[in-house]
Amino acid sequence: MKNINTFLICARDIDKKDRFLAEPGSTTFIIVPASKKKYSRVDAVSKEVWTQSVVSAAAHDADAVTGVTGDILFFVHGYNNDIETVLWRTRVLQETLSSQGWKGLVVGFDWPSDNSVLNYIEDRNDASEVARIVVEVALQIIVDAQFPANQKTKSCTINVHLLGHSTGAYVIMEAFANSTKKGGLFVKPWRIGQVVFIAGDVSSSSLAADSDWARPMYERIFRLTNYSNGFDKVLSISNAKRFGVAPRAGRVGLPVDVPSKAVNVDCSKYFQTKNPKKSTFTGTFNHSWYIGDPEFALDLALTLEGGIDRQVITTRRNDRGRLSLVAGQSRPEYQNDWDEDRPVPR
Repeated sequence: MKNINTFLICARDIDKKDRFLAEPGSTTFIIVPASKKKYSRVDAVSKEVWTQSVVSAAAHDADAVTGVTGDILFFVHGYNNDIETVLWRTRVLQETLSSQGWKGLVVGFDWPSDNSVLNYIEDRNDASEVARIVVEVALQIIVDAQFPANQKTKSCTINVHLLGHSTGAYVIMEAFANSTKKGGLFVKPWRIGQVVFIAGDVSSSSLAADSDWARPMYERIFRLTNYSNGFDKVLSISNAKRFGVAPRAGRVGLPVDVPSKAVNVDCSKYFQTKNPKKSTFTGTFNHSWYIGDPEFALDLALTLEGGIDRQVITTRRNDRGRLSLVAGQSRPEYQNDWDEDRPVPR
């Protein structure tokens, strides 16, 4: 995908000098040129211009089978992310997914998280406030596209997906829970395609089939894919701050009792082969290695496309239903030709 701009929704407050802060505030729509490593208020545009630009950038030729004409992946980062980090991660996700053949657009959702581990609890509180903004802005844009107010306007055929890293998983789950309280959203049958958690900083048990918190999310999505890594040391810090009573989904995986639409991909064995000195990443490696890793990017691309069942995606080992990420794999050799349609010979 050749796109020189990066698109973000910013939920940071702004001070009197027009600087973005590490506190929740009004929503700003951002388009960042490729030459910039940090965005500012200069890069802000109207919601209308931003939405039109995003839809245009996400568009691709209609899928021969599904008719889908585009894909958007909203990336919601975790705590301890400054503006430069969010921009870098959004761009790297775009680059690695595109290099693996995914045709969609990555859009960053930048919420205020302080650049300090000590602010972990405060960031969790901010995340709850940001979840409301996700509902009122990001999800509303999705619903408006799927159900246009002007009935003469064709409904959107762009698939929308969500990716939550670390506390970003918490933001996403809170957003779905909050959407049930907003009547205009609740009554419409909108849907999200794929929801993906990497290093998810939510308790494993919160994703169980009988979880009241997870139910609104499960009711609105087609698939949840949770990537876990038992060597994620950062999530052990999360455990400690919560008195060790709630193992995190990004460290131990999903519980046994989950809806059929939820699947766990264990990355622990694959992670052991990774050398940080030969890897592209930012942040703490054991927690953030996913973003920049080409093998993970291929698995994610195949997941977002949805053309191959989760149990037989070529980047995974299936051991009696337990899926794990494996190295050295590629797309099926003839995948690009599988949609070919021929008439009956006469």
